[in-house]
Amino acid sequence: MPCVSPDGKLTESGITTLKSIKAGASTPIEIANATSRQLFLIRSGLRELAGAGLVEFRQEKYHLTVTGEKTIE
Repeated sequence: MPCVSPDGKLTESGITTLKSIKAGASTPIEIANATSRQLFLIRSGLRELAGAGLVEFRQEKYHLTVTGEKTIE
């Protein structure tokens, strides 16, 4: 299940992942637990979201970018 569709729009999985990060989950394992999705799907989704500029990885954790924050407001 991709997080970003081919036309660049967020999928339900992408929205759920971003919302879990906003709620405080910051590692792939925490996000997988918060979303009840398999870890490998979370990791690939985070790569997609990072490529789209919606999340960034720093200090061993994922954070929403300003664009990511605005996307789920």
